[in-house]
Amino acid sequence: MPVRVLVTTAIAFAFCTATTGSLHAGEPIVADVVVYGGTSGGVVAAVQAARLGKSAVIVEPGRHLGGMTSGGLSWTDVGNAPDRINAIGGLAREVYRRIGAEYGVAPGEEFDPPASDDETRIGVDFAKPASLSFEPKVAEKVLNELVAAAKMSVYYSAPLASVEKDDNRIKALVAGDGQRFSGRVFIDATYEGDLLAAAGVSSTLGREANAQYGETANGIQAPAKKPPAGRFVVPLDPYRTPGDAASGLLPYLLQSGDPGQLRAADRRIQSYNYRLCLTDRPANRLPIAPPADYDPANYELLARWIAARQAAGEQLTLRSFLKYDPLQNGKYDFNNRWPISTDFIGGADEYPEASPAQRAEIARRHEDYLRGLFHFLATDERSPPAVRDEMARFGLCRDEFLDTGGWPHQLYVREARRMVSDFVMTEHHCTGAAVAPHSIGLGTYGIDMHAVRRIVHAGQPVNEGSNSVSVPRPYPIAYDAIVPKQGECDNLLATFALSASHVAFGSIRMEPVFMTLSQSAATAAALAIDNDSAIQEVDYEELREQLLANGQVLEWSQPDR
Repeated sequence: MPVRVLVTTAIAFAFCTATTGSLHAGEPIVADVVVYGGTSGGVVAAVQAARLGKSAVIVEPGRHLGGMTSGGLSWTDVGNAPDRINAIGGLAREVYRRIGAEYGVAPGEEFDPPASDDETRIGVDFAKPASLSFEPKVAEKVLNELVAAAKMSVYYSAPLASVEKDDNRIKALVAGDGQRFSGRVFIDATYEGDLLAAAGVSSTLGREANAQYGETANGIQAPAKKPPAGRFVVPLDPYRTPGDAASGLLPYLLQSGDPGQLRAADRRIQSYNYRLCLTDRPANRLPIAPPADYDPANYELLARWIAARQAAGEQLTLRSFLKYDPLQNGKYDFNNRWPISTDFIGGADEYPEASPAQRAEIARRHEDYLRGLFHFLATDERSPPAVRDEMARFGLCRDEFLDTGGWPHQLYVREARRMVSDFVMTEHHCTGAAVAPHSIGLGTYGIDMHAVRRIVHAGQPVNEGSNSVSVPRPYPIAYDAIVPKQGECDNLLATFALSASHVAFGSIRMEPVFMTLSQSAATAAALAIDNDSAIQEVDYEELREQLLANGQVLEWSQPDR
């Protein structure tokens, strides 16, 4: 599809390009700051650059702005205690304030807790205000409006094809149809780290050995020992013919035997899913059709798990399989929680380095798995009647994701490439055992690592890789973690695929933090342009002063929890 300057769908605004009036074959689009990825972080980075007087463009491989924030992740991850909301500052806070305003929340009250008697606002962790439990379409509208107000161009359907470099500087990124985007500083705001990889910047995939950074929760893990996400609790037969290992493993089991050398490195990544926005209001409800090749036999392990739990006396409800939390206007954010849930475990390992066509196929397999899971829970006689009745209440939303029939446009990419720079965020920085220098924002969420595979060990199915580590207080994230090694590239910043271990990334990867780091990156980009310096040479004190002036929160002064 040709690269085009498009008007965003939620508003009528005539975009102007940064330095060109019209596009001609071979004519480059030129801007001070080129942001690759129209994710929530990409939008914030571009808007911040524009507010600091720099021309900026967003180059987006898809058709929407917002990434996960507009793609279904609406029950916002801020940490295990309501006071951690106060670590959100700057443009990220403005985004949530604007979302709250769409629901009538007054300025300054965007993070106030809901009324204590409003049971509809209670989720699995704690009740959240409308600003943090919103409809995807509202988030996309707000992000579109921010871009429109900044009067910048967004180039949709423009996947990266190549990068042009001169020594250690990116000169241009080239989209799939040959359109060049030239800039002074580039920001990789993709979930996949595609720009940094194309620019030859060091990156890694998967889990490091614990020994590499002296961590405790990295590398291959022992079979998960605790519910809800890791352990099945009840014994299950994993073979197609019960008791007969020669008959083969049930679907969605990857291998049998030893999980491997504990704490050793591998290239497996956190499992993905879709964060589905569903409704139980009939007037707005669309059916969740099963995949075309739906086969209930694919869910035999789930059926046996149900039977074993019932035999053990467990009273099963829909929340025995799915985590779902209330949004606005009768909608809910569905997510993973149990050993068999919405995560397509082991289905994403090839995604980070796959071609666009291969990624689309991987995304389709995730959609098929989820459609089949919901169909099984709603219709199969082996699903308990109470679960069937509750699941049948829900459907996709007629007024969400209009161009994809109510299905989210964004796969939940929990982890992909991670840059390897001269400084690496590790478990120690998240737990407070060490303090990262040159703070550009705070991480708040506990270290949350989803399973990487489901295997058979000692004759039982187990999920491997589910792990969590407590984060006692919000912690600084280093500027040095979003810039490459200077010998590799001196005008690129990466704000999601930053330099972090698998463990640290399990905490940092949340959307509010992504936006925070992206605003800080754009601020550093503006300073590098003003001073004609490499981004590694930006003066931190000057950066810090500007970040504080723009409302960023760089230290945490409240008591530990």
